[in-house]
Amino acid sequence: MAPQPWQLARRTFLMGTGVSLGLPWLECMTSRATEIPVRAPRRFCAMYFGFGVGLPKQNSEHAMWRWFPDGEGDCYQFTESLRPLESHRDNLTVLGGLSHPNGRKMGGHDTGDTFLTGALLNNKFLRNTISVDQVIARANEDQTRFSSLVLSTDGGVGEPTRSSTLSYNDKGRPLPALNQPQQIFNRFFGSGDADSLARRRRLKSAAGMLDRVLEDSRSLRLRLGKNDRDKLDEYLSSVRQIEERVQRAQRWLEIPRPELRDEERDLLHLESDDKAPLLFIRTMYDLIYLAFRTDSTRVATYQITNMADASSRAGKFPQLQGWKDSLHTLAHAWNKPEGAAKLGKWDRFMAEQFSYFLSRLAAAPEENGSILDNSVILYGSSNSQTHNNNNYPLLLAGGRQLGLHHGRFLKFGSEVPMANLLMTMLDCVGVPRQQFADSTGRLDPLTTA
Repeated sequence: MAPQPWQLARRTFLMGTGVSLGLPWLECMTSRATEIPVRAPRRFCAMYFGFGVGLPKQNSEHAMWRWFPDGEGDCYQFTESLRPLESHRDNLTVLGGLSHPNGRKMGGHDTGDTFLTGALLNNKFLRNTISVDQVIARANEDQTRFSSLVLSTDGGVGEPTRSSTLSYNDKGRPLPALNQPQQIFNRFFGSGDADSLARRRRLKSAAGMLDRVLEDSRSLRLRLGKNDRDKLDEYLSSVRQIEERVQRAQRWLEIPRPELRDEERDLLHLESDDKAPLLFIRTMYDLIYLAFRTDSTRVATYQITNMADASSRAGKFPQLQGWKDSLHTLAHAWNKPEGAAKLGKWDRFMAEQFSYFLSRLAAAPEENGSILDNSVILYGSSNSQTHNNNNYPLLLAGGRQLGLHHGRFLKFGSEVPMANLLMTMLDCVGVPRQQFADSTGRLDPLTTA
């Protein structure tokens, strides 16, 4: 095959005043010109939510809100709780029966810290171990500008057994999570230093980040083919939209909310309140998407909600989204009249946001499929129901180019530790290990059709 007239390096950046923006994959980045095989980056992402899910009995009047599907294998049907994921059926696997054996010995609200570590925490021993995302981050730390992106709704590290981060270093110490969308956007797609950030604040908000790189993009655009020009235009438009959502989400975070009585809350229909959790969650998903698309990092974690309801911003998400109860109250009322339906509808809301994230990754092409095809994504909780640390509700998505086979509901016995899933994920992203936590092997059904 004749070589292309010119080839663009995968790590080309658009440059502006105090800003550098990585490019998505374009056809002119292909290896055809040099006939050197190039594979897309392998990525890992984990999302966590606290307090478990709705699990009414299968023969009850609220069985439609049972989180786990009906059936098994490839002959299963989503219930109403996961119905928004139907369009991604071929790109995900529902997992049942898995949990961390150490987690079964811990308090019902204490296991979020160990979701990605499998460690044992108790009142006498609160030291964690390295999380699986940081094993992958260390193996790829020289490949990207940032070794990992650690996000949560509440930010920081929280406190032991009520952590507000999923990520732990090789000493078992928590890595602080970022929760300010503007800060994340600046850090990953701006220069990140104090002088440039101060300069950014002095600029008129209407100018936006992209205006400082458009001149560079125009000169690049002249050298691209039509398909690549269209991709570049779509990409820049997407970044602009994300930047605008970041600014809106940031404004929401900076405005304290008054305490309202129930009767006052029932009368409140302000769009800013109703849309705030959806906007915030999708903005965080957008930031992960953008970090992956620009190859700024290949590892991300996002703790959407944690176990510290009383002090947690995320614990109030259901109320801000239209429910009358906090997340903690919803979780504890799962087996009460109408409680199962309320919690199930919250589960569906969360599934809608996760489906949005998968759609973004699936629509981003790479040389070997899409970003979703080259990313292993874990979504779930360390409780099945609140205070029940068995049978974690788990979804594994993406990775079809990395050896994963989907479209099934796989059930495992309690003797299979969740660490076996983490071992399998390590294999898929090219960081195999002989042992992780209390693993006893790998989950071979995930990699066989």
